[in-house]
Amino acid sequence: MAFEYSKYLSTPVNPAPSVPLAARATGGSITPFTIPSGFLCHSYRLRCPLHAVTASAFQRSPARPRKSSMSKSTTKQITSAPNSKKPVAGQRVESVCVYCGSGKGLSPAYAIAARKLGRALAEHNIRLIYGGGSLGLMGEVARSALGAGGKVTGIIPEFLGAKEKMLKDVDELIVVEDMHVRKRLMFERSDAFVALPGGIGTLEELVEQLTWSQLGRHTKPIVVANIEGFWTPFLDLLAHMKGETFIRAGLDVHFAVVDTPEKIVPAVLAAAQYGTMNGDHAVVAKF
Repeated sequence: MAFEYSKYLSTPVNPAPSVPLAARATGGSITPFTIPSGFLCHSYRLRCPLHAVTASAFQRSPARPRKSSMSKSTTKQITSAPNSKKPVAGQRVESVCVYCGSGKGLSPAYAIAARKLGRALAEHNIRLIYGGGSLGLMGEVARSALGAGGKVTGIIPEFLGAKEKMLKDVDELIVVEDMHVRKRLMFERSDAFVALPGGIGTLEELVEQLTWSQLGRHTKPIVVANIEGFWTPFLDLLAHMKGETFIRAGLDVHFAVVDTPEKIVPAVLAAAQYGTMNGDHAVVAKF
């Protein structure tokens, strides 16, 4: 099984503390790994445990004098927000991030929708990017995609590995230090976002992408799967916010709403192809 480690850190300024990461190893074990301070971090595709990488894999960065209290590395981190560059019309969707619950919910329709979505992604040769767990809707969508021959990337913080029971059957499993890195990698690796039913974490992830889109930081498609009316109270809240002018003209929220799992992938592809959020137009028009 091949694990991939991707660059997501800026070059630290000397002197700088070591940056802890979590390394993935074969056999299901996790080996802590630390990048020494003052080293440049490169991207590698590895077919061996990360703990086998030696210091030769890193190149020492030159020392930089500090000109002010705001270091260059801090500036890089601040300016490395999501890219606001407009996507090219007809952009191919190669990966979709699915936000969903680590529980199954009360309605059987939620799990059914997750399984149908996983299968549809595999049939369209679209990689699933998700939170890496094996429980609830997360496990349903991932196992369904894998069972249909699809590709799945799970991204999970080390501290959630046991709680959400990371799914080790995926072809790419990335264990990270914290939630911030998890969400950043999920954003960077995905061409679109889908929200299935879920809890506070799912809501927070959806709202973050809606906010970044609202502020013009990205134009990736966002699809809300309103299965059995699950998201209706949230949609009503957005309508209330707009009615109270907290969502003002010029700060519209752009996303698609669909009510069946069969409509999710077509809505994503239509938005990527034509820049339109096809779905429940009566709902979308409110925002």
